[in-house]
Amino acid sequence: MTLVSPTLLSSRSVAVRALVVLAMMAGFVLLTGLLDGNDGVAVSQLVAQPTFPLANAMPGLLLALLLLVMTRRTVLSFGLAYLALGVMYGVNALKVANLGTPLLPADFRMVDQLHKGGLHVLGSYLPHSPWPYLALLGGVAVVVAMWRYEPPLFASRTGGRRAVIGTVLGATLATLVLGMPGWRNLYNGHKLWMEPWSAAATTSHSGLVSSLVMFHLQDRHTKQKADPNAVSNLLQTTGDAVRARMHAPVGQNTALPDIVVIQSESFFDPRIVRGYENAGLTPHLDRLAAAGMSGPLHVPTYGGGTIRTEFEVLTGLSLRYFSNMQFPYLQLHDKVVPSMVRTLRAHGYETVAIHGNDPTFWNRNTAFKALGFDRFVSQSSFPANAAMDGKYMADSAMTDEIMAQLKDDGPPQFLFAISLEAHGPYDVPPKNPAARDAIPVPAAVSAKDKVEVQTYLYHMEHADAELGRLAELLAKRSRPTLLLFYGDHLPGLTEAYRSTGFVDGQDMLSQAGTWLLVDPRNPEQPQHLDMASWMLPGLLLERAGIHDDAYFALTQVLAPSLAKLTRAPGATPPSIDAQQQLFDKDMASVAVLRMKGKLDKMLPASLLPANTSVAKQDNEQQNMPATGAMGIHH
Repeated sequence: MTLVSPTLLSSRSVAVRALVVLAMMAGFVLLTGLLDGNDGVAVSQLVAQPTFPLANAMPGLLLALLLLVMTRRTVLSFGLAYLALGVMYGVNALKVANLGTPLLPADFRMVDQLHKGGLHVLGSYLPHSPWPYLALLGGVAVVVAMWRYEPPLFASRTGGRRAVIGTVLGATLATLVLGMPGWRNLYNGHKLWMEPWSAAATTSHSGLVSSLVMFHLQDRHTKQKADPNAVSNLLQTTGDAVRARMHAPVGQNTALPDIVVIQSESFFDPRIVRGYENAGLTPHLDRLAAAGMSGPLHVPTYGGGTIRTEFEVLTGLSLRYFSNMQFPYLQLHDKVVPSMVRTLRAHGYETVAIHGNDPTFWNRNTAFKALGFDRFVSQSSFPANAAMDGKYMADSAMTDEIMAQLKDDGPPQFLFAISLEAHGPYDVPPKNPAARDAIPVPAAVSAKDKVEVQTYLYHMEHADAELGRLAELLAKRSRPTLLLFYGDHLPGLTEAYRSTGFVDGQDMLSQAGTWLLVDPRNPEQPQHLDMASWMLPGLLLERAGIHDDAYFALTQVLAPSLAKLTRAPGATPPSIDAQQQLFDKDMASVAVLRMKGKLDKMLPASLLPANTSVAKQDNEQQNMPATGAMGIHH
């Protein structure tokens, strides 16, 4: 637009100035639709369904108008708002490329994680090309130039009108940010398009900004409520089976075993991908699966969001029943959370978490206290010369630390170890590039994606090798040990998956990972079971000879019916029969009561634990040493 001098502008009528602002607003709506790129908010929709592009541009327009009142400069204000919008869309593009899902309101909680070790991990996903950064710098330069050279649209003194308009605009924008319910008159599934189970589908129809606002409003005003009748119905239907599991006979060896759980970063069995059916990349997993329990593991995330799977495994609670909890460790406010960790503590276990990363990332240091861990052995407590491979600590270093923590006497131990070596992105050269380059990749994978696939498989093979080494070391111990191993999610190799496809014909968001439970000293007949991550703790407790928690027993009774319902956000909802639907609905109420510590009040006497300390643990605050004192000195 042509800039005019303040003298000439001051003589223009209010109508002309209003037309200038209206023209900028119209341009902002058009450019927002162009930036979004989805058909639902394209320029062509302004006539067919104008509500869609207007709603998608509304938050940005409010910001631009507020800036206009504050700065009195039109191009500067709308440019700043559009620059902020561009940054958000850029972050969204990175998330879609790496994780297959668009931004959600809960993702903005990650901003607080950047100074808590998050920049080391999340910064890896930033583009390596200089062009995005040059474009951002160019935008900043234009903003600075406009601040200095653009003449104001109106005088600084307006008789109080400027203050009133600014207050109204600021308050309106604040109500949107705070998720006030009045906005649901515009941002709802009737006016716009919303698929509550799929952020991707919602975004493709309604635009990214509208999608964020609708999910924000849904999260703010969706309260998890339990139906006591549903709980009673489920307990009545499953009561006999739950009691049978709780009173299962204990073997001759009544000594509680040590328990080691490995959460292996991005581990999955590549044989589910076309072209890898006969690759044989997991020999140690295959060998151990032939002597224990294993199978597909349905998890609530894809490509990232490790703490979603981690939360389910530690608590036995399905995030399927807590739709507004996207990043549980960042959203937990209770000082005590019912968990497998607390159940084990009630039976005399020492509980230790191990992770070779910053303990504050994902808020683990606080969350692990709430979950009941005695100690958290984090990065600073590992040896200074701990092995690295690629960007992160090697899985071999984690195996060494696990064996250093295990004792041959004293109380039984529960060690929960979180690996890091195979964490994406996969464009960082590994320690042995030649070994990486020798890994075969299907011809359908592009040259760019090939290197990332090879890098992932290089680290995945290390995870498999360390699984085998750990099992051999545990088999030589004098004390019995149970080993549970599972992958938290599939790696975010989105473009490679699109090139190859999966053996079952479904998309990447619907794929299951893998799990293994074995006693390294006592091989058994193999068992192959479909499990969901929230069902693993109940199974592990059963195998350890701990049967007195009715909730965990219930998860095992329902496992055959509900395991396959667990999927990543945005995945196509699975088809379920009437019985599954009823169990699923009733289990939602059970989960809410369990989270609130109120489930025991609903249980009949025959399902209450004989050892009352188990129930008591859920209502007591257990202290864990502060972060600086968590480590074990070597």
